[in-house]
Amino acid sequence: MARLSIVVLSALLGATIAMPAAAQWKWRDKGGQIQYSDLPPPAGVSEQDILQRPSAAQRRTPTPSVAAASAAPAADAASRRVEPELEAKRRKVEEELAAKNKADQEKAAAQRAESCARARGYARTLDDGVRIVRTNEKGEREILDDKARAEETKKAREIIAADCK
Repeated sequence: MARLSIVVLSALLGATIAMPAAAQWKWRDKGGQIQYSDLPPPAGVSEQDILQRPSAAQRRTPTPSVAAASAAPAADAASRRVEPELEAKRRKVEEELAAKNKADQEKAAAQRAESCARARGYARTLDDGVRIVRTNEKGEREILDDKARAEETKKAREIIAADCK
């Protein structure tokens, strides 16, 4: 009796382990090679090249973007008349997204304008020959020499070129 229980349990365990293998796709690719995957084959594979599907998989339907592109405008208008609340919500979301994008663009433009003004002021200071003192990594004050001034001028000009359009 114990042996029968072990055999039955082994069979159940084997069936359980093999279940994911039954949920596999099998198809022939363009080169004639047979491919296996737990994901559906790429969109370019014809129906006759699909050799095996998972039991729950139905025939492939077009993606929403393809279906939307091929749908008639009259059907789209009819669905809008049927569900005006959804259309209003969609329009509200689009308006909010447009407003957020506009605010982000305005904020970025303001940051670029501020960066431009700072870079121009710094470039004028460098060009005027005013002695510039900065603090190094050790916390010590150091005066910019001609080489460091040239490097700082180059950096300021790059910022001006990027932000002052």
